[in-house]
Amino acid sequence: MGTIVVFGGRSEIGVATAVRLADGNRVVLAARRPENLQQETSALLAAGATDVTTVAFDADDVASHPVLIESLFAEHSPIDVAIVAFGILGDAARAETDVEHALAIAHTDYYAQISVMTPLAVALRKQGSGTIIAFSSVAGVRVRRANYVYGSTKAGLDGFASGLADALQGSGVNLLLARPGFVIGAMTKELMESGVKPAPFSKTADQVADAVARAYRKGKGEVWIPGILRPMFFGMRMLPRAVWRRLPR
Repeated sequence: MGTIVVFGGRSEIGVATAVRLADGNRVVLAARRPENLQQETSALLAAGATDVTTVAFDADDVASHPVLIESLFAEHSPIDVAIVAFGILGDAARAETDVEHALAIAHTDYYAQISVMTPLAVALRKQGSGTIIAFSSVAGVRVRRANYVYGSTKAGLDGFASGLADALQGSGVNLLLARPGFVIGAMTKELMESGVKPAPFSKTADQVADAVARAYRKGKGEVWIPGILRPMFFGMRMLPRAVWRRLPR
């Protein structure tokens, strides 16, 4: 019996992934307002988790991350899976002119991710085992005009996680990097309500979690969701910039 930690304990995808891995394991949900995670806790217990603990976690308070991670390993070892699933979409149009908003997106979606994954990797190396599951996006494979601030943070995160995965080789620690396309869920609900249509090959949070759980069990290092996006984006890298910038979200 090990422990699964979800950084971003309200994340639809993060919790759904933990649900698929919960049977026979302890789960820790790390989130703001940890006292309000009853629904997530019930879902995990119903999935077979032996215990669910909630702890306070502020993704943007990077100074608190090393102490939190140290306490998690002290109290809940061994940690088998650390799911890093927090993030914000932000307002793409506002981010083009509002520097504070653009920096807030970059802080949560890139800077804070490094702040969590670096001490996680250190602690897991010391433990000698475990997996970090990180969520990038196809939005970062080639950044598009329609959401370039968000896309640029995913491009940075993708590069960081890929490099960290290489650095972890031989340590007993694995990093699984998930690259979903458009996800239909709470994070994109406001976009769709404003008239934005889901991109082709969109998936729900549950479908993403299914794919991530399968990849984890197979010991993979990366997973594209759906898989067809991998060859598609290989081809999209070759599109002339004049064509690329006209593509919709």
